[in-house]
Amino acid sequence: MSFASQFSRYAATIAGLPPDFDTDATLPSALRMIGDDRDAVFYAPFDHVVESARLVLVGITPGKQQADAAIGTARGALLRGLSEAEACELAKSTASFAGMARTNLVNLLDHVGLAERMGIASTSLLWTSRTDLVHFTSSLRYPVFRDGKNFGGSGITRSPLLRTEIERWFATECRGLTGALFLPLGAAALEACEFMASAGHLRQDQILSGLPHPAGSNGERVAYFLRRKRKEDLSKKTDPDVIDRGRERVLRRVAAWRG
Repeated sequence: MSFASQFSRYAATIAGLPPDFDTDATLPSALRMIGDDRDAVFYAPFDHVVESARLVLVGITPGKQQADAAIGTARGALLRGLSEAEACELAKSTASFAGMARTNLVNLLDHVGLAERMGIASTSLLWTSRTDLVHFTSSLRYPVFRDGKNFGGSGITRSPLLRTEIERWFATECRGLTGALFLPLGAAALEACEFMASAGHLRQDQILSGLPHPAGSNGERVAYFLRRKRKEDLSKKTDPDVIDRGRERVLRRVAAWRG
């Protein structure tokens, strides 16, 4: 399947950006794609799709820091003489999870048996030698800023502008990666995946929901999911029943997966 890319349209603009392009609060105005009175969508090179992926990690939208890194990587690659395809793929590789978020995510995925189902020793290999098995994406492929700030996900499928963006880009990935599990990271990403399922672009059995968000700030929920913290030791802010139900749902989905 062919996945649409906008990189060629913006490659010359990216190559021509000054070295200090990332000092403004949002992205350069030359990269603005579309917007309304509240939200603005900017281009950043997150077009590349790993067509062999068996796991798709779905965020909300690339943030400013993530977009700056991708644009900077693409700019450097183009100035070094790399092809547009090479520059685009290299830039997209910056859209991965690092630090505690990645550590927690690996622990969660290994805990539910996903590494075994994928035929690898650990899902940590998805960031090293088996990058062919994972696709990093967002419900909103290109960076969205709401009132000049990173979009946090509120009303992601209620905004006509954002809904159109989801249908234009994310739906293509859903339709093309029919053998992959889609792991939404957070409520807004889950809302977008459910929206895609209701529209017939994604099957319900492809959505892997029930894992706690791997962010470092969510450490207690992650620890309980991994059975590293006892129920009686949890704070009042953590509902163990919700986590237990989520764990059972994930285990059933992974066990039944035939991707």
